[in-house]
Amino acid sequence: MSDILIVDDERDIRELVSDILEDEGYSTRLAGNSDECMAQINSEPPGLLILDIWLKDSRMDGIDILKSVKRDNPDVPVVIISGHGNIEIAVAAIKQGAYDFIEKPFNIDQLMVVIRRAMETSRLRRENASLKRKEVTNSDMIGKSASFRAMQSQLDKVTKSNGRVMLSGPAGSGKEIAARYIHAHSNRANAPFVTVNCAGIEPERVEEVLFGRESSERGIESGLLEEAHGGVVYFDEVADMPLGTQSKILRVLVDQQFQRVGGSDKVRVDLRVISSTNRDLETEIAADRFREELYHRLNVVPIAVPSLEERREDIPVLAQHFIEMCNESQGLAMREISDEAVALLQTMTWPGNVRQLKNLIERVLILGDESGPIEAKELPAEEEKTDDSGRVVLSGALATLPLREAREAFEREYLLTQINRFGGNISRTASFVGMERSALHRKLKSLGVVTSNKSGARVAQLDEPEPAE
Repeated sequence: MSDILIVDDERDIRELVSDILEDEGYSTRLAGNSDECMAQINSEPPGLLILDIWLKDSRMDGIDILKSVKRDNPDVPVVIISGHGNIEIAVAAIKQGAYDFIEKPFNIDQLMVVIRRAMETSRLRRENASLKRKEVTNSDMIGKSASFRAMQSQLDKVTKSNGRVMLSGPAGSGKEIAARYIHAHSNRANAPFVTVNCAGIEPERVEEVLFGRESSERGIESGLLEEAHGGVVYFDEVADMPLGTQSKILRVLVDQQFQRVGGSDKVRVDLRVISSTNRDLETEIAADRFREELYHRLNVVPIAVPSLEERREDIPVLAQHFIEMCNESQGLAMREISDEAVALLQTMTWPGNVRQLKNLIERVLILGDESGPIEAKELPAEEEKTDDSGRVVLSGALATLPLREAREAFEREYLLTQINRFGGNISRTASFVGMERSALHRKLKSLGVVTSNKSGARVAQLDEPEPAE
């Protein structure tokens, strides 16, 4: 159980409250002035703060301490007590974020009701933070392909630093998983990970959502940046952030502080910033849609997240991982994947990348049988390739070619697909297609297919014809 910090300039009062609380099973700490109070909080934030408004011979009064606590430790509930209380002070304390207000001399039963409720609030906040951290920790990176390993190596290098990271890659490729991996392996792993969906926030509400709001009617409402204090804020698809907000975020990165909408106090934050984009930000800058200064602030360490097309080798292990996830979270059947289904998955196109693969696996598990391996016939066809009798249906372009050219076109496309499926590994490709390695090399050469290195992986492509004289 977290302890309770009691702050009152009257020794008899703080010791009386402490004795009452300890009789109820609570652990307490005591402070007689603002300096002692702040030292205690900075040493270890309490589960609850009981705070006197008037502190004799102190640099800060209770309202000043309340503002500081709500700025730097917003999850700590604060109960205000005062012997000079009136409705104006109560309203001022609640507006600044106090949990409740009790006037001295207080009724013991009333005090205990308020403290029990406040401690329950504190417990729920800690549990919520713990669950969020558990979710982050369980965000595993899955893969073994060369392009995946190259990316993971870059992620590992930045986990222990505080440098800002820009993750680039197509939609659905796993940029947020990469961001969570950085956080989970950093020295901020026990602090919040807060996602800012730049494309999903209404433009007119962006600043309120990010910075929070202060108003006489509703008091203080924390924003996402305040919630991320001490941890990581992740700007998802940062290119969608409005230009006006970009300049304010730039100022936050420089000053590490901001003002809430409608407020006048500065809110200090300690943040690590990770951003992602599926656009070319330099093109966005040239089109005056993104601020160049912000780009340079965010793009300290650029890391490219490969598409699923670039890591086909990982499709079997990813698919099995998603089966296990669906079994654990939804109770869906734990099924294997047949070799034919794996081969089909590796030859399909994936415009939605890893997210599309996950959704496909979930759909197959929901609609399919609950026993036996997943078969190729359960996977959706990208296009009609056979008719009802099983005959192959030729595309219009292929059907117009002479037999020799059509055969070469088919062989070229087939071998390109298989080589890329096996991450450029010629030996594995030759074994699968039933050819000797040397014969496959000769066939590739005759068809004008070459292999080259791309992101550490061997990728098949068409040989460029030599220019005409």
